[in-house]
Amino acid sequence: MAQVMDRSKTAIDFNATAKTLAESFSGKAQEHDNNDKFVAENYAELKSAGLICAAVPAELGGQGASVRTLCEVLSIISAACGSTGLALAMHTHQVAIPAWRWHHQEPARPMVEPLLRRIAAEKLVLLSSGGSDWIGGSGKADRVDGGYKITARKVFSSGAPAGDILMTSAIFEENGEKTVLHFGAPMAAPEVTVLDTWHTMGMRGTGSHDVQIDGLFIADDKIPLQRKAGEWHPAFQMIATIAFPLIYAVYLGVAQSARDIAIDIAGMKPISHRAQAIAGRMENALVAARLAHNFMIEAAERNAPSANTVNDVMIGRRLVEENTIRTVELAMELAGGASFYRRTELERRFRDIQAARYHPLQKEVQAEYAGAMALGHPIAEIY
Repeated sequence: MAQVMDRSKTAIDFNATAKTLAESFSGKAQEHDNNDKFVAENYAELKSAGLICAAVPAELGGQGASVRTLCEVLSIISAACGSTGLALAMHTHQVAIPAWRWHHQEPARPMVEPLLRRIAAEKLVLLSSGGSDWIGGSGKADRVDGGYKITARKVFSSGAPAGDILMTSAIFEENGEKTVLHFGAPMAAPEVTVLDTWHTMGMRGTGSHDVQIDGLFIADDKIPLQRKAGEWHPAFQMIATIAFPLIYAVYLGVAQSARDIAIDIAGMKPISHRAQAIAGRMENALVAARLAHNFMIEAAERNAPSANTVNDVMIGRRLVEENTIRTVELAMELAGGASFYRRTELERRFRDIQAARYHPLQKEVQAEYAGAMALGHPIAEIY
């Protein structure tokens, strides 16, 4: 197996690049939030800076960034604009997954290399339909000559207005057996439509609209994976291991920025033991989130996706969720009444951080999965 190489030191300075972009994105974030406006102009800057192809191996024309480096970038950007960070994370994990396969699964190289080269050369934006297409799958695939006709409605497709390819799936049913077919749907196809549905409490600029697919033909040779519906597959162990550290880096960045805003506001007030205690609890929660997130990254860095790795990642995911939300709540409390004003930008962080609740595995399912693992019970259908 090839070793993962982080070539960020010889390509671009990711930390400095992310900070420069964050300064630009910060000034526009409130407008996007106020108007449910997709962060379209930020994508142009992300492409120009090389971050759209950051996860592509350097040998294929990308930046060769590791999962850890990508997480740092996503946290910095999300501190300025959670919507840009989350939309970028959804693209980034769809690139990081085939990149991982290129590094670690040599037989998969001919399958994933053409896409990775296209992302680097054409700056393609990949969309994830993960909100629709977790392990149960969704949508319908009807068998036709040479392939399938797809009918589906995919929700939570972050970055939809800027997307080039929707990485998605549909269910083919035959003789009572359900098979999930995975494929990429070209967003420019006439059978694919972005619906204006993303009007939400938080993360308003992500453009996570529904995508409607009506009779799109997918040829047999464009379906790289088929799996049984409704149970864990090794491919999903890999997806969960790589994707969730990247996604939850976003919430760590949102929490960090809320903490910083609250500290600045509290610093202008008289010294108070109560404020010190609130600030201390906020610091505890933020450090707990950082530690849990690092635990997720370390699980990914083992480069050995399995049920155990998924368990570690999902335990970390739950702890990051809990503690980032708690951090922002305490930031609101520390800032006091000032936090209620939009101009302080704390209330936006409070709304954005709520999205941490809704990615798989949500808390009750995660607890069931972890408990089954501890007890030695089957986990194949816990998702």
